[in-house]
Amino acid sequence: MEWVRGKMIGHGSFAAVSLAKPTKRDSNFPPLMAVKSCGISHCDSLMNERMILDELKDCPEIINCFGDSVTVENGERLYNVALEYASGGALSEKVKNSGGFRLSENDIRRYTSSILKGLWFIHRNGFVHCDIKLQNVLLVCADGKESVKIADFGLAKKTTETREVGLKHEFRGTPMYMAPETVVAGEQESASDIWALGCLVTELVTGNPVWNCSDVGALLMKIGVGSGIPEIPGKLSDAGKDFIGKCFLKDPRERWTAEMLLNHPFINTVEFEEETEDQVSPRDPFGFLDWESEQSCSISPEFDSLVGEETESRSGSPAVLPETRLGQLLTDQKPNWSVSNSWVIVR
Repeated sequence: MEWVRGKMIGHGSFAAVSLAKPTKRDSNFPPLMAVKSCGISHCDSLMNERMILDELKDCPEIINCFGDSVTVENGERLYNVALEYASGGALSEKVKNSGGFRLSENDIRRYTSSILKGLWFIHRNGFVHCDIKLQNVLLVCADGKESVKIADFGLAKKTTETREVGLKHEFRGTPMYMAPETVVAGEQESASDIWALGCLVTELVTGNPVWNCSDVGALLMKIGVGSGIPEIPGKLSDAGKDFIGKCFLKDPRERWTAEMLLNHPFINTVEFEEETEDQVSPRDPFGFLDWESEQSCSISPEFDSLVGEETESRSGSPAVLPETRLGQLLTDQKPNWSVSNSWVIVR
């Protein structure tokens, strides 16, 4: 596959993500992709991600992978993995850009349901994600619809993967989302992903991290040695509180599995009807849906414009500014009030 690199849209410790466009029209590839790249000398994590995504390619709740390649750019050899472009950004951005408005519980349930389906598929196929968090759940917008997909499998592993001597307490993932058994004994199996899911759902509800602790050492002590669990949000239905409680069981053997949680009342009664984005009441006459651009969730085919500036759907702001909308109503032509054929008498 031949492609051209565009603007960088994200980066981590070892890899950067850029927009990319295939140089040839091919029905097997979308017109716009995200390419994750890193130096060939430290590409083990990215190669691991590519191999795992190949094995999990049949799940609609997992980000698609279109292949890999090696390029030489500015004298450096890069390993690249072509991925599905998530125009809606990460779920963490959705929470951050909510403007202080809490996501509706039905939205939270819909997102959680999709993540659970992805986790169930991951665990059923013998893998553990090891880094479930808001930043690694992406929103893909296509044909006016939003779908939730799990991404970033660089730390994922096989559940049967044996630990080498001396690596029993190897930590994978983000400390804030780590399960007690991971901190205490280095155990990181499917139950650990469920604990992380509980942290994710709690953060969706509150907009804040589950632990109020900035020091990593103190945080790990609180998770591993402390008897408490993260506080379950009070602004949640009884079903929601019970759901999170099933994720936060300290004993991983008692913690509910993804399959069990999919049948929990918090999930199996979720309404999937189309909802207005963010479910926020309009603040002015221009805030109604009829004014929104029909292309707010679509991807522009003009690659250069996407490379040169952020897309509106990514930023979450309206596609048409209020002053532009108002201008569309203005006209120099004066109405002819003498024509009365279309008048309706109102008493």
